[in-house]
Amino acid sequence: MINFLTDNLALIMFVSMFFFIFIGYPVAFIMGGLSLIFALLGAWLGTFNLIGISDIVLRMWGGVANDPVLASIPMFIFMGSILERSGSAKDMLDTTVVLLKRCPGALAVSVMVMGTILAAPTTPIGAAVITLSVIALPQMLAAGYDKRLAIGTIASAGTLGILIPPAIMLVVMAEMLATSAGNLFLAAIMPGFLLSGLYILYILAVAIFKPGATPKLPRDYGPQTTKEFWHAMWRGLFPMTTLLVFVLGSIFAGWATPTESGAVGVLGSMFIAALNKRLTMKMMTESIFATCRANGLVFLIFLGATGFSYVFRVLGGDELMVSSLAKLGVDTKWEMLAFIMVLIFLLGFPFEWIEICLIVLPVFGPILLKYDFSDHGVPPAALMTWFATLVAVNLQTAFMTPPFGATLFYMKGTVPPGVKMSDVFAAMYPFVALQVLGLLLCIYFPSISLWLPRLAGFIE
Repeated sequence: MINFLTDNLALIMFVSMFFFIFIGYPVAFIMGGLSLIFALLGAWLGTFNLIGISDIVLRMWGGVANDPVLASIPMFIFMGSILERSGSAKDMLDTTVVLLKRCPGALAVSVMVMGTILAAPTTPIGAAVITLSVIALPQMLAAGYDKRLAIGTIASAGTLGILIPPAIMLVVMAEMLATSAGNLFLAAIMPGFLLSGLYILYILAVAIFKPGATPKLPRDYGPQTTKEFWHAMWRGLFPMTTLLVFVLGSIFAGWATPTESGAVGVLGSMFIAALNKRLTMKMMTESIFATCRANGLVFLIFLGATGFSYVFRVLGGDELMVSSLAKLGVDTKWEMLAFIMVLIFLLGFPFEWIEICLIVLPVFGPILLKYDFSDHGVPPAALMTWFATLVAVNLQTAFMTPPFGATLFYMKGTVPPGVKMSDVFAAMYPFVALQVLGLLLCIYFPSISLWLPRLAGFIE
C-alpha cells in the first residue's frame, strides 16, 4: 500500500482535484489545499522535501503577484466593465445595425460583429453572453427573428470573447505557457475572425434561404438624414473603434506592453463615457466593485494553481502522466493532441476558462513540448502558440455544446419565459458544428494561427 501511494501520489493528487471540484468546492481553495496536503503526504513518504513549501511562496510572488504581464488583467477587466455599464456597448450595437441594415439578417449580423469587437474585454464568458443577451435578444425577438437563430447568434458572439484580442484568457495562457502575450494576440486574430466569419456566413445563408427567420428592417429604421447618420456614427462607432485600434495597435507595434495598453484602454473607456455624458460616480463605483470582485477571483485561482502545479511536478506528475497515457494507448503526438483536445472539451462543460487553463496547461503543456510537429508546419518555437489557439477555439465549442455547456444555462437565465431549454439546445447545434469545423481547420492548417506572428517576425 505504501509503495502504491509513493508511486502514484501525483496521479491521486490530480484525480482528487477533479473529485472535489465536482462536489462543488471553490477551485482556488481546492488547488491550494491539495498542494499543502500532498506536500505533507509526500514528505511523510519521502518524495517531497518540506523546504519546497517556501519555494511555493516565492513562486506565488515572482510568478503571479510580481508579474508585469499579469498586471494587465485588472486593466482589461476594468476597461470592459466601464464599457458595459456606461452603455457604450449598446450604442455600438445600435450604430452597427444602422450601418448594416440593408444586409440580409442585418440585426443578427450586427450582433455578431459587435460580439467580435466588444466581447473581448469582458472577462467571464457568462458576463459577455448575459450582456449581449440583455442588449440584443429583446430587440431581435421584437423584430420577428427566429428565436433559435437569435439565441445561437448571441451565445456564439458572447463566447468569442475568450479568443479575440485583447482577451484576458490569452494573457493567462501566455503566462502559463511561457510565451509572449503580444505573439499570442497576433496568433488568435485569424482563428477568431475565422469563427466569426463562419457564423456570419451561416446567418446570411439562413437569411437568404429562410427569409421568414430574419425579417428585414423597415426602411425608416435609424437616422433619416445625413446629419443624424454621422452623429450616430460618431456617438456609437468611431470612439469604440478608435479605442480598440489604440489598445491593440500599441501592442502589435511594440509601442506598449499589454499592461500599458490596458491602462490606455481604461482611460479611453472613461473618455468615451464622459463624451456620452455617462461618467457618473455611481457608474464608476459599480465598475470598480465588479473589477475588484473579478480580479480577486482570478488571482486567488492563480495562487492556488501555482502551488498545485509545483507540488504536482515535484511528485513526478509529468512522467507519471505520460506513462499512464501510454498505457491507455496515447503515445504518438497526434494521439496526445487529440487526448488533450477531448479533455479540454469535456472540462468546458462544468468549468470556466480560467480554471481549465490553470488545470490543463501547466500539466500538458510541457508534455506536448516533447513532441515534434515540424513536419506539420509548426516549428518548436511556435508550438505553444499554436497549441494555445487550439485550446481557445476548443473552449468555445465546449461552452456551447448541449446538454452541459455553461453558455446554455447563461442563455436560459436571460431568455423570455416562453423559450424552453429544448429551444436553447436546438439553437446551439449549427453554431457548435461551425466551431468544430473551425477547430479542425486550425489543426489541419496551422498557418491560420501562425501567419500573423510570422509576418510580424515573432517566429520563423
